Amino acid sequence: MPLILVPTPLGNLRDMTLRGLDALRECDLIVAEDTRVARKLLGALALPGKEIWSYREQNAAGATAGILERARTQNVVVTTDAGMPGISDPGTELVAAARRDGVAVDVLPGASAALGVAVLSGFDLRRFVFEGFPPRASGARRDALRAAFGSGATTLWYESPQRILATLRDLTAVAPEARVFLVREYTKLHELQILGTAAEVAAALPDPIRGEIAFAVAPQEPAPAPAPAGVDVAIDRLLAEGAPVAEIARSLAERGLGERRDLYARAVERKHAQRESVGAKR
Repeated sequence: MPLILVPTPLGNLRDMTLRGLDALRECDLIVAEDTRVARKLLGALALPGKEIWSYREQNAAGATAGILERARTQNVVVTTDAGMPGISDPGTELVAAARRDGVAVDVLPGASAALGVAVLSGFDLRRFVFEGFPPRASGARRDALRAAFGSGATTLWYESPQRILATLRDLTAVAPEARVFLVREYTKLHELQILGTAAEVAAALPDPIRGEIAFAVAPQEPAPAPAPAGVDVAIDRLLAEGAPVAEIARSLAERGLGERRDLYARAVERKHAQRESVGAKR
């Protein structure tokens, strides 16, 4: 018997697929992220009376073996609160454990906020990367956003309503002209779609901000990270010594004072500024 991962609606119950309904109707056990949410969904779908086990990050280590044992002889369905199990929700570790133990696995196609925001954005999707939730700390978040731009692909993100404004501020600092497409409450009654720069998207969000949020960012070169204090002094000293710009960039990068590309651009800028200053004095 297989372990069947069944996507559940993000908001609109009509997004439940016919195969998903069949799987829920015919299964012997439902493994759910939150049993209360699962019972509510089953009630709305007129499928009451199912045995439901809890499976979440906090109890996964203890629950996995029992789930797989049931899946060897019975139909076991895995759901999350909304959307595709395993996408920023429990599921992937259970699948990996099933593969190791020789338990068959099936995944039904269905609702996914990440793919929905990707297609709705209209951005280039020949390559795209799902990044999940950004880090909570601002510095780490900016590093993650900057690194994502380095992939050269459209990036897809989830964020909480409590942190989305801070994330958009950090995105503005990293790449102020980048195109952002944000969806709040995808497939639900009060769905909101916003396209623009990070600053424009932030300004268009309601106050207070509520609901599930997903956003896509089109690929773009990020703004260079601010140079550490003393970099300009070091560049000017090396220029005065007659060092070539490429050598200055290499030397300072090896000293951990920034990225070689950014240091090269800064050295060229400082060199041109010095030439213009000398010309103005003549």
